[in-house]
Amino acid sequence: MFEWAYDGVNASIPRNVGPECAYYLSLKQRIIETLFISIFIISFLVWGYRRIKLPSKVSYVNQDCVGRRILLIIMSLVLGMEIGFKFTSRTVIYILNPCHITSAAQLYLLAANPSPTVTAIFRIHLNFLNGPLLAYLFPETESRRIFADKALYYIQHGLMVVIPYYLLRIGGVYNIEPLSDMSWCIFSYGINLAYHFWIIQPIALPTQVNLSHMLCAAILDPFEGQNYRMWTFIHQGLLCPLLCKLFCYISDFFLTKFSLTKVKPTLECVFPIRNNFDDNEKLYEDTSGNGHTHVN
Repeated sequence: MFEWAYDGVNASIPRNVGPECAYYLSLKQRIIETLFISIFIISFLVWGYRRIKLPSKVSYVNQDCVGRRILLIIMSLVLGMEIGFKFTSRTVIYILNPCHITSAAQLYLLAANPSPTVTAIFRIHLNFLNGPLLAYLFPETESRRIFADKALYYIQHGLMVVIPYYLLRIGGVYNIEPLSDMSWCIFSYGINLAYHFWIIQPIALPTQVNLSHMLCAAILDPFEGQNYRMWTFIHQGLLCPLLCKLFCYISDFFLTKFSLTKVKPTLECVFPIRNNFDDNEKLYEDTSGNGHTHVN
């Protein structure tokens, strides 16, 4: 019934689709790995959620700036064209790839009104920057048969890095936790694992499409083998928080310290800098007692 969503997947590309990829690992091994990883997923989500905290007071000015609108329009066009190409090529299933989900989250961040939810999603999505890095290091454009489709691949993943940097430049609700705080990283990695093992894997198995390499290892995977998913669990568990913290550190340097690009004294400040609060400025106050904020 859903063949229209994946019957255009290119079977001539090694380990892209088909029985060979679907049976790369035995069903028994998949079940054992999923149960094993699920223990970590639940632990990460529970441990992280109990410790994550949003700022008790977040001030902001009107953030409906031109740059934000431009990025919203560009990302909307890029993601819309990506979806259009997927429908015309009958590869809609690829929309489920994590980078498309992250791009959709960035559209929300660009369009939504300031709220504690925006801050939470912003902090979580910073831990998914491994997607653009891996996309550039190991590009997978063989299935994209026309130049425009291939160009969108690089444009989209480039925007995934530009947008969070620009939002940090705006500040306000687009803020980060202290670099020493690992609770958001642990919580986000739990979400990342849950999406791969609980959502992508059950869809990839019956369709035999190697979504996010959950069925079989990539040709260029240095950890190729029967235990490649366990190795991925380890090295991505190190890479995701490392990239997040490195991105935040570099952004802080260029936005607050480097003389040629400095725009504000601290990363928490809003841009443009105001000495006094505007009349239309709002305040988020911690009223729940558990570190989570609500809008007043």
